[in-house]
Amino acid sequence: MGFFGTRRIYLDYASATPVSAQALRAMREAERLVGNPSSIHSEGVEAKHALENSRSKIAAELACKAREIIFTSGITESNNLAILGCARKRELSPAGMTGTHWIVSSIEHASVLECFNEIERMGGAVSHVDPDSHGVISPDAVARSLCSGTVFVSIGWTNNELGVVQPLSAIKQVLREHEEKHGTSIIFHTDAGQGPLYRPLQVHTLGVDLLALGSAKLYGPHGIGCLYVSNRSPVASLILGGGQERGLRAGTESVALTAGFAEALMQIGCERDGEAKRLAKLRNMLAERLAEGIHGLVINGDLKRALPHMLNISIQDIRSEYFMLALDRAGIAVSTKSACNEGEMSRSHVVLRLAEAAAKEVGETHAQAWRSENTLRFSLGRATSARDIKRVSDECIAITNRMKSS
Repeated sequence: MGFFGTRRIYLDYASATPVSAQALRAMREAERLVGNPSSIHSEGVEAKHALENSRSKIAAELACKAREIIFTSGITESNNLAILGCARKRELSPAGMTGTHWIVSSIEHASVLECFNEIERMGGAVSHVDPDSHGVISPDAVARSLCSGTVFVSIGWTNNELGVVQPLSAIKQVLREHEEKHGTSIIFHTDAGQGPLYRPLQVHTLGVDLLALGSAKLYGPHGIGCLYVSNRSPVASLILGGGQERGLRAGTESVALTAGFAEALMQIGCERDGEAKRLAKLRNMLAERLAEGIHGLVINGDLKRALPHMLNISIQDIRSEYFMLALDRAGIAVSTKSACNEGEMSRSHVVLRLAEAAAKEVGETHAQAWRSENTLRFSLGRATSARDIKRVSDECIAITNRMKSS
């Protein structure tokens, strides 16, 4: 409950989702298993069977082989294993990192961008590809960044601040044409984010070699994720120990967490189409009500290309941190940007890139940098109702009027 007994409204599903009842039930059942999956006694074999059953369920949702799924502690570790695991493998090879070229979009999550900062420290050359004013990373922009030394490309499937879905299959085609022309091999990685909630997740359709998933944003338990690793992906372990997960991720696996993750992902697949349509209507309602009631509001990203549950806005002359806290006092939870940048109250690097692209497209010298400092991200979910949207939009309009009149 919020202040004065009002029911709180949670519109920060992009930061974390509640664990579904089905996932909790699967976890409780798995917690009764006492064996270590690596042990060969009956209890261990039973635990191993449950672990592999969860792996097979997740693989079925991704339309890949079970052995291509590597369990991790979450999507941050999955991204690190994918990117730095490939860098480590290359670093250990005779050729090393010398002459290697790596490409990443400039609007990725911190768990991706920080890995590429590390790659530069390891001796690799890194290029950042900027989006257009709608938040889209175009295949042509990726193509312009390619060179004969390119070995790795990372483009997130769905942006974590805007929800914009990137054209991965078209980008993959550009990479394959480059490979054929130059006789090279380019590994294609994506951070899947919340894409699986509202888009079918088939790795071969997307065309990626490495795909990172986290349970915590998919109505599953926290502390568990996975990495899809194709046969053509050279990855070295970053965590050493007992050789679990095909030697790529040491440490005893949590049978309960993997069971909850698998159940949550299966449930998503069953509800995807209906929930996507429902939330798109609510998101569009919120966007329309806010645009009508707030002067100077800008919608960041193209809603037609975005996931149906996300809306990112900027309000001129209104600092987003104060706005977010005012909403919190009113019993409404939203975000200013990615919740993973702990303690940071600075501008959104994602929205800044959009503003810069918009200025460039119309020939302006200066970008609307204020947009990156005044962002609010609304992300809807299973508990969101039309009544919630009306209350949130009314409260946002009232807060804006108070702030602009003070």
